[in-house]
Amino acid sequence: MGFFDSIPHDKLLACVRMRVVDRSVLRLIRMWLQAPVVEKKDGGPPTVKRNDRGTPQGGVISPLLANIYLHWFDKAFQRADGPAQWAKAKLVRYADDFVVLARYQSQRLRGFLEAKLEGWLGLTVNREKTRVVELKEPKASLDFLGYTFRFDRDLHGGNYRYLNLEPSAKALAREREALRQMTGPEQCHTPLPELTKTINRHLRGWGNYFSLGYPRKAYRQINSYVRLRLTYHLQRRSQRGYRPPEGVSFYEHLNRMGLISL
Repeated sequence: MGFFDSIPHDKLLACVRMRVVDRSVLRLIRMWLQAPVVEKKDGGPPTVKRNDRGTPQGGVISPLLANIYLHWFDKAFQRADGPAQWAKAKLVRYADDFVVLARYQSQRLRGFLEAKLEGWLGLTVNREKTRVVELKEPKASLDFLGYTFRFDRDLHGGNYRYLNLEPSAKALAREREALRQMTGPEQCHTPLPELTKTINRHLRGWGNYFSLGYPRKAYRQINSYVRLRLTYHLQRRSQRGYRPPEGVSFYEHLNRMGLISL
């Protein structure tokens, strides 16, 4: 679930006022929330509007404000009359994205979630992105925070299944796009040692985040892709084309340049 676009400004500021008493800070937050949004339309003049709901997508303070607001949903979920007690449910939340884990997804549990989120907090639940998943069903999977969760059959031919955790298809697509931008034509004048260090730093960060579970297959895909992109990048740096030393493959040449492998 995602609620950045539906958080009411008045209720959000009321929650902030419970933590912040400085009027100048509150005024700045209000101005930031109510800043005009310019939307460009194909073939027409841009439109300007002010919203009374939501926080700016990509804003550095948006996750913090979402945490402040949804903190009260966490409290209601965990209290004595909440589903954490009577349904033994667990809530896993990061900013405005969360998953509810329960042995049985009863109507009472779904009613509680909808009543608190829509009735009490005034949020809008996106029914298209919200679904109930039974991971033990064949081919069922859950994407959350860049990971895909699913039960796969034993790789050694056993009769049991294990919970597989690996980077999602969307996470891999975003990573390939990021690497494509980092090795694009606009980087032709970047010195190779500097470009290699930048890519290594990016790969380490991505690899550390997705180090949980079984990322080996995804690592191999990214390693292959970044070497392919760098080979194309080296070949177009000049009109004559770049060639590694005689008897050395591009793969070995990139390794000698210091490119890391996940």
